[in-house]
Amino acid sequence: MSASLAAILGGAAGAVTLVGITIILIWFCLSHNRSVSRTSETGSSDPSVQVGRHAGVELSMQETRRFQMEELSLATKNFSNTNLIGEGKFGEVYMGFLQDGMLVAIKRRPGTPSQEFINEVHYLSAIQHRHIVTLLGYCQENNLQFLVYEYIHSGSVSSHLYGTGQHSRKKLEFKNRLSIALGAAKGLAHLHSSSPRLVHKDFKTANVLVDEDLLAKVADAGIRNFLGRVDIAGSSSQVTADEMFLAPEVREFRRFSEKSDIYSFGVFLLELVSGREAGELASSDSNQNLVEWVQNIQDNSNVSCIIDERLGNSFTGEAMEGFIHLIMRCLEPSSERRPAMSNVVMELDRIHEKEISLTTIMGEGPSTVIPGSQLFRATK
Repeated sequence: MSASLAAILGGAAGAVTLVGITIILIWFCLSHNRSVSRTSETGSSDPSVQVGRHAGVELSMQETRRFQMEELSLATKNFSNTNLIGEGKFGEVYMGFLQDGMLVAIKRRPGTPSQEFINEVHYLSAIQHRHIVTLLGYCQENNLQFLVYEYIHSGSVSSHLYGTGQHSRKKLEFKNRLSIALGAAKGLAHLHSSSPRLVHKDFKTANVLVDEDLLAKVADAGIRNFLGRVDIAGSSSQVTADEMFLAPEVREFRRFSEKSDIYSFGVFLLELVSGREAGELASSDSNQNLVEWVQNIQDNSNVSCIIDERLGNSFTGEAMEGFIHLIMRCLEPSSERRPAMSNVVMELDRIHEKEISLTTIMGEGPSTVIPGSQLFRATK
């Protein structure tokens, strides 16, 4: 009898203990959930930590920096003209030194503060890649809006090709140009593979920057998202130059897509290999600009007229042939016939590696170059 009573009492004690542990676990879980809820929904009055339309980058939103206008004014010497380094679609661009010693590029424009602006900044600043210029943060004060980017020391590819701004016209060996093209392609491919996918919408040679080691970084990704609906056509020479980078479907229907970025990239490659702006005539006896000319050339055409004379004999015919064929594919009038950016990266990587191996083994010189008239001879 006593043994039975002990068993009953032992079982009851065990049941009580189990119930107690269960209650503690339930309380802990509920408490934890309430804590998470407070942190994510009401943990801060700063709108910079609120989740916008791009919920997939919620964690990165916490890292986006909200600058004070006083800090940006101090960094640019009160937005002095000596710190003004350019002007783009978003507005004036200033070079600035932050108090922590970081060198940044600050874009400024008039604008009414809005949550939509903040949400877009959060989305774009979450995109981190070696070949994309990083958006560090923002500021909205006194009816002004600011975007703060990392500063890229050596400027744009266009400034090196054409000698604009603070940079003189440079030679840039073909291997350097291939490396720049490959880096820019990797940056665009990353945008196209992000979730949700991001179309650049304003890719051009001036928006590919290089550092002191000629590492290419794509700039102004998604900048059109801040501008709303803007007119494509315009009367100024600058707008006309920009139009050269727009795909036919964008000019006619405002239909931006990954494939319209591919077309813009093709124009960039054309400027890279020619050292000339795409709107220029292909030759003195031609009435076609460079883009029109490339779109209409046939096999065995003489392409030497568009190859930058500064390249001399610093390239192999095999690499140049592959490069120009890739340009033609990117500039297909039909968007469906253009390659995906991932395929462009693979092709440029192949051309680049082959060029490096050939010029390393054979050396650079006339013996490594196929004449331009033979570049499009069909391979057997």
